Amino acid sequence: QVQLVESGGGLVQAGGSLRLSCAASGSAFSSYNLAWFRQAPGKEREFVAGSDRSGNIYYAESVKGRFTISRDNAEKTVYLQMNSLKPDDTADYYCAANRGVVARSPNQFIYWGRGTQVTVSP
Repeated sequence: QVQLVESGGGLVQAGGSLRLSCAASGSAFSSYNLAWFRQAPGKEREFVAGSDRSGNIYYAESVKGRFTISRDNAEKTVYLQMNSLKPDDTADYYCAANRGVVARSPNQFIYWGRGTQVTVSP
């Protein structure tokens, strides 16, 4: 099992940047597939970015070129650098982990943080 805690959210103007962090407990961090999801009010939870245990990275088309996911296995932390933020990026952002297949569906992730709120003003 692993516990995940997100941080780094806040309020930023359009065009600005934020860096989200997800700190994990446990000693097997490097064996987990990690991903960021987001959910805006009234919308479905959607995949944002992922970093699997083999080092592959994945992005949703809506954030490609603007967001960067990275992981530090020694520090047991995964990051999401968000640049050129848009009002449509406003959502609660969640860190998730699994030890199975690489996935973009939230249904396939077992472990979740409680989320951190990102608000982008026009």
